[in-house]
Amino acid sequence: MIHPDYEKYLTTLPESVAHPSSLPIGERRQAYRERTLGQRGPLEEMAEVRDGVVALEGRDLKFRLMVPPSERGDALVVFFHGGSFVFGDLDTHEALCRRLSIDTSMRFLAIDYRLAPEHPFPAAVNDAIDSLRYVVAHIEEFAAAGTKVIAMGDSAGASLVAVASAATRGELSLAGQVLIYPTLGPEVVTDSSHRYATGYILEIDHLRYDYQQYLGAWTDHTDPRVTPLFVDDLTGAPPAIVVVAECDPLRDEAIAYAGLLEHFGVRVEVLEAEGMLHGFLRMGHVIPDAMNIVDDVATHLSQYVANA
Repeated sequence: MIHPDYEKYLTTLPESVAHPSSLPIGERRQAYRERTLGQRGPLEEMAEVRDGVVALEGRDLKFRLMVPPSERGDALVVFFHGGSFVFGDLDTHEALCRRLSIDTSMRFLAIDYRLAPEHPFPAAVNDAIDSLRYVVAHIEEFAAAGTKVIAMGDSAGASLVAVASAATRGELSLAGQVLIYPTLGPEVVTDSSHRYATGYILEIDHLRYDYQQYLGAWTDHTDPRVTPLFVDDLTGAPPAIVVVAECDPLRDEAIAYAGLLEHFGVRVEVLEAEGMLHGFLRMGHVIPDAMNIVDDVATHLSQYVANA
């Protein structure tokens, strides 16, 4: 059952949403940015916020490092934002990163990976993998030597984290991966993808259109970098926290991926937010109970890192 605050919020939205194919990508990005910034509320105060660039081969990626006032000093979270692979930036998810940083006493490093359609697949995947490698190899640019590194992302960013965590298993020794309502492929068909296909914030046909923009000329949807559910081995992948929303078309595929991780012996914890919709962790200013769940996710993450 949908949360009462979300029911009220949905009544404030237009009855129909223009299909993304009818709007220029720049206009969609601006609308997403304005909507997201309007929902985030006041930013938490940090001890330090520093912008910079991760210099990778052939491209530079912007980053934002957020340091909490009270720091445990042993963990850094590398965060990849959502936005259907086509929008989102360091600002759209900053409030969420700051709140999680405060709650966990961990540094957060948000990475501004390349977006489609200007940079189609596998650009974003390569950015996620290479930036994680860079951070681990140059940890003292961002935190103390020996600091544990956790990869976290929401929606499209969670897909990138799943792929990067699988690709670097046994290489980077990540302390954990946090997958927040991940999208796990353009053709995944589940009960939740039908039940919540339209009218619940994330329109499933809009997401599939964005996958077309993201994949460009790439046609192999069975590639596990496109559809992580097709990965043939996850042995040795970092322990995972998988966060799902009850009323989200992507719920069931996230549960399936959690089961796949468990099948290969990976420690997994699934956190389900009852009555919540896709994107709820950024909605604390509008849906107050969502902020309580942000705090709960942080508690579980802190426990995971303590046991890593």
